[in-house]
Amino acid sequence: MLRNMLISAFLLAAFAVAAASLVGLTHLGTRERVEANERQALVEALHALVPAERHDNDLLDARTQVIDPLLGSRRAVPVYRARQGGETVAVILAPVAPDGYSGDIHLLVAVNADGRLAGVRVTAHRETPGLGDLIEAERSDWITRFTGRSLGNPPEERWKVRKDGGDFDQFTGATITPRAVVKAVANALRYVAAHRDELFAPEAQQTAVPQETAQ
Repeated sequence: MLRNMLISAFLLAAFAVAAASLVGLTHLGTRERVEANERQALVEALHALVPAERHDNDLLDARTQVIDPLLGSRRAVPVYRARQGGETVAVILAPVAPDGYSGDIHLLVAVNADGRLAGVRVTAHRETPGLGDLIEAERSDWITRFTGRSLGNPPEERWKVRKDGGDFDQFTGATITPRAVVKAVANALRYVAAHRDELFAPEAQQTAVPQETAQ
C-alpha cells in the first residue's frame, strides 16, 4: 500500500510540474503577441484623436510621464507629444476622472498647440450600462462634443454640466458621470495651460515637464 501511495504521489507531482511548465511556456509564447496587440490598440486610440497625417513622429516614442493633482491620479500619467517637423502640434494626456459614479474613469485628452481640444475619448470605466456608459464614443456622440472646445470656449466658469449652471449636457438619470468627465477634461486643459512652454517647446528645446506631488 505504501508503495502504491508513493507512486501516486510521484505521478501527481509530475503532473503538477508538467502542467505548470505548460502554462509557463504558453504565457511566454503569447506575451509578445499580447503586448503587440496592446501597443496597436493604443496607437489606434491615439490616432483617433491626432491622425497620423498630422504628425511625423512615433507617438509612443515621444511619451513622458507626469504627476499633477489636476490629472486626477496620485500615480504618473502618460503624455504623448505629436510633432511635425520637430514642432509639437498637439499633446495627448491620459488623465483620470476619480469621481465617477462607480469609480475612476480613464481618459485620453488631446490638446492642439492653439489650446483647443483635438478630441476626448474614454479608455476604461465601470459606469452603469445604459446610463453612464453613454460617455463611450461607441454609445453616443456626447464625448465628441468636446472637440474644438477650450478654456475660453465656453468660459472657464461654465465648464460644468447644465444642471450645475454650465454648458455641457448631462444624461437623463445620470449626472455624476458626465459631471466627472467634464471636470477632468477642464482640469487637463488647465494643466496644459500651466505647462504650455514645456509641453509645446520644439523637440530640440524640450525638457522634462515639472513634476508635482499629488495632495
